[in-house]
Amino acid sequence: MLLIHCPYCEEILPEAEFTYAGQAHVVRPELPSAQSDEDWEAFLFIRENRRGPHDERWRHFHGCGRFFNAVRDTVSDRFLTTYKAGEPRPDLPEPEDRA
Repeated sequence: MLLIHCPYCEEILPEAEFTYAGQAHVVRPELPSAQSDEDWEAFLFIRENRRGPHDERWRHFHGCGRFFNAVRDTVSDRFLTTYKAGEPRPDLPEPEDRA
């Protein structure tokens, strides 16, 4: 079972309390009407799927109901940090070599 820290409630709770809400820090185009169909496709559907630390958005669905961001390692499935929505991503130490 994954345990997730809610930065608003300041509690560490089971994953069942939370809902995954996609990749974090995805910026909406300033002029949506000026975007091509290909640009909209990329904005709506194309996301990073890299190995290692990944920025994610979560919601404390069965708690405060607020959205927050997290950095989760996709290899170990460990949460490296969580932080409030609107805050910049915290600096994290470089991951150890996985070779």
